[in-house]
Amino acid sequence: MRSRRLASGLAVLAAVGALVGAAAPAGARVRADPPDPAPFTGLGAWIDVFEYVPTFLTAPGPPTVVPQTVDDLAALGARTLYLQAAIDDPRSPDLIVNPTLVSQMLRRAHADGLRVVAWYYPQLADPARDEARLDAIVRFRADGQRFDGVALDIESQQVADVADRNRRLVAVARQLRSQAPALPLGAIVYPAVQLEVVNPVLWPQFPYRALASSVNVWLPMTYWTVRSGVYRDAFRYTDESIRRLRTDLHNPHAQVAPIGGLAGDSTVTDYVEFARAVHADHAIGRSVFDAAGTATTAWPYLRSP
Repeated sequence: MRSRRLASGLAVLAAVGALVGAAAPAGARVRADPPDPAPFTGLGAWIDVFEYVPTFLTAPGPPTVVPQTVDDLAALGARTLYLQAAIDDPRSPDLIVNPTLVSQMLRRAHADGLRVVAWYYPQLADPARDEARLDAIVRFRADGQRFDGVALDIESQQVADVADRNRRLVAVARQLRSQAPALPLGAIVYPAVQLEVVNPVLWPQFPYRALASSVNVWLPMTYWTVRSGVYRDAFRYTDESIRRLRTDLHNPHAQVAPIGGLAGDSTVTDYVEFARAVHADHAIGRSVFDAAGTATTAWPYLRSP
């Protein structure tokens, strides 16, 4: 009976394959739909290892963030938890920074209805180390639950030669995409205003278009609080950064979810103007860095772009 069912099944599969082959033009490839960017939509909240992992605490006392904090963030209106799940650091011997805590945060976030995007800072000095940690993130499971997305925090300048740095970055991003073809991937990037106006020598010839085949959502770090003059304006800095980014990508519809802040130094006016830019530029998501530094009184403004 088993062999007869198997033979019948193979015949059906062969017939379906023949029909598909007949319908597709010779040499044509079937293109899969891009991953759903939903995990990057709406209001996000950022947590890094220096707030929740005991071995990374910089001050004595309990962590600033504990798994129960996720419940508070959900109640305040967050819809995505951006969690630093891995770091290339001697204090983190495992590929996942603290599997027990990460599991607790992931399960609790899902129970609260939040999506979880794991983020990682690739240093690029040894791409194999970066790829191992990103692969661990993709493979990570907590009682069968997985991360809803992954984001690369693209800031490292350990590789001094920009052309080599760009090659390594693009290769790491492509490797991640090949390992997780159905998972939405984000790129946390310096804002284009910073790279093109404020400090053009920081990262010249940033490989926007080379990364675009791997990246679904762009998250420019529009930290207006570290700017002065006209770019201390939260609306102008966010708006111009998004517009320049889309120009650099040659894609006016590129999906963007800007990160504002720094939260601890921001004002109500900053949040109002940030929300105005998010709305004007049709960003799919928004957040400020970081959750621990965001005053409870700021959340009503963040909830309403």
